[in-house]
This record gives sequence, structure tokens and C-alpha cells, in this order.
Amino acid sequence: MKVLDSDEAEKLRQLGLAVIRTEGEAIQELQARVGDAFVDACRYLLACEGRIVVLGMGKSGHIGSKIAATLASTGSPAFFVHPGEASHGDLGMITPKDVVLAISNSGETEEILTILPIIKRLHVPLIAMTGNPASTLARSADINLDVSVRQEACPLGLAPTSSTTVTLVMGDALAVSLLEARGFTAEDFARSHPGGRLGRRLLLLVRDIMHSGEA
Repeated sequence: MKVLDSDEAEKLRQLGLAVIRTEGEAIQELQARVGDAFVDACRYLLACEGRIVVLGMGKSGHIGSKIAATLASTGSPAFFVHPGEASHGDLGMITPKDVVLAISNSGETEEILTILPIIKRLHVPLIAMTGNPASTLARSADINLDVSVRQEACPLGLAPTSSTTVTLVMGDALAVSLLEARGFTAEDFARSHPGGRLGRRLLLLVRDIMHSGEA
């Protein structure tokens, strides 16, 4: 372990606090952008008869994968497709009954723009999450959810930090709103989490309630 003097230790603590403050402010600013576009996105997703197909490259891809997993585990069937693989056969995973959720901070990610014409030909709803409402992806989408931030928490302004946090929060907002709209219950949650401690605990509670009701 590296030995730090008190000034060095305090500097690190202040840097950590600054990151949390910057990202917290970005989340606060996001609230003003949860409006009609958000509601329309929920309407598309609630009407989806297939799956929600999430796309994203790089850090947006990691966030997209987490959003897809959260949606799938809370009553909105979803899966993640890597845009680079999509143009090499994985576009076959998308059906006319699906909804595509494409994530790109710049809105100009080449791998996503390359497959946009094919997605359009499938006539599936396209929801974008971008940090640039004037971008190609935002303008091509049926709905754009604005996840722009004033600044990244990275002091260089380069590493995706605030932008990925805000995108993840927007994804959680969608998933939880859909969960509530679908009437998703703790029992439903347990059914999709049989291998986890939480799922097993919930299933036991449900069984206890059922048995007590039969008594």
C-alpha cells in the first residue's frame, strides 16, 4: 500500500467528493428532461410485442448491457446486441415486433449509424439515448431521450463518467416506470431470480403467504 502524507490523502478525498458532486448535479439536471419524450418512450416499450433490443458501443455498450439486464429482470424482455456484431449477422436477432433502444453519447457512433438503414427497413420503433439532440442518431430516431451533461467528472473531460451515470439513471427510470405500469410484483421478480439469495428469499415468503392463506 502506498504511504500518503495528510495533504495527499486529503487531496484524494476532495477529488472523490468532486466526482460525486459533479455526477450528482448531472442527475439533478436530468430531471428537467424527463417529459413528453420519456412518456412516449414508455408507451412504445409497453406496446412492444417482441423484445427490447439495446445497442451501444464502448462504455455506452457496457451501460446498455446493464440497462437490458435491468429491463429483462423487471418484466420487460430485453437483450443487448453489440453494434459491431450486428452488421455481421446479429441483425437477424431483431424482428418486426421488437423495439430498438440505441445508446450513443455523441449520437454519431459509426457502428450504430452503419446499421441504421437496416433498422429503418424493419419498420421497428427506434428510441435513442444521446448526449447530442442534433446528432444523426437523435434525428433518425422516433424518440430521443436527452442524456447530455455539462461536464464529465473526469478532470480531463475525456473519460465517460457523468455521461454514463446519467445514461444508466435514465435506463433505470425507464425500467422502473415500466415495472410499475405492468403491475410487476415481488413474486414476478423472484421467478426471474431463482438462483439469487434475494429471489430465493422472496419465493419462500410467497410460499409462506400462500400456506397461511390456506390454513
